[in-house]
Amino acid sequence: GKPVRISQPADAVRSGIGYLSEDRKGVGLLLDQNVWQNTALASLDKFNVGGMMNDAKAKQVAEAYVKDLRTKTPSVNQPVKLLSGGNQQKVVLAKWLVRDTDILIVDEPTRGIDVGAKEEIYRLLERLASEGKSIIVISSELPELLRIADRIVVMASGRITGELTNEDASQNRIMDYATKIAEEGELTL
Repeated sequence: GKPVRISQPADAVRSGIGYLSEDRKGVGLLLDQNVWQNTALASLDKFNVGGMMNDAKAKQVAEAYVKDLRTKTPSVNQPVKLLSGGNQQKVVLAKWLVRDTDILIVDEPTRGIDVGAKEEIYRLLERLASEGKSIIVISSELPELLRIADRIVVMASGRITGELTNEDASQNRIMDYATKIAEEGELTL
């Protein structure tokens, strides 16, 4: 509801925006670090006491999110590289929930995770939306969009080519918008 100027990632974080990259291993996580360290990563200021990290508090918060998100890990001391893809994604999600972001941009949220974990991620995103979080999903998987989106904005060649409510959306309609750009570069809606 208010305009913001974002020129670098820190501006987005300060504005309450979190980003779950499609490349969770390369960008979203520190693979050699454990679950609690990754969970605290976007909110180090919350765990800073006199210039030192309050490890006990960070572990306690991470344990609460492991329980809430049903992350399968033997402990919060487990290196995230040893978790399944779906559980790694939950750790990335927990990182932004600790930060208490209002807007979550999730890019290809179920890439590289199994079918059961996909359904769990969908339920988590739906729960967050019902709790008032704004969720922006970027996905190339049409069934995924039709499963979780309330509104679908289709882009082609870097421009918005159509917008559909979930009730009006189908794979065919989405593909029509994704491929309809008139000869002169004008959009057909």
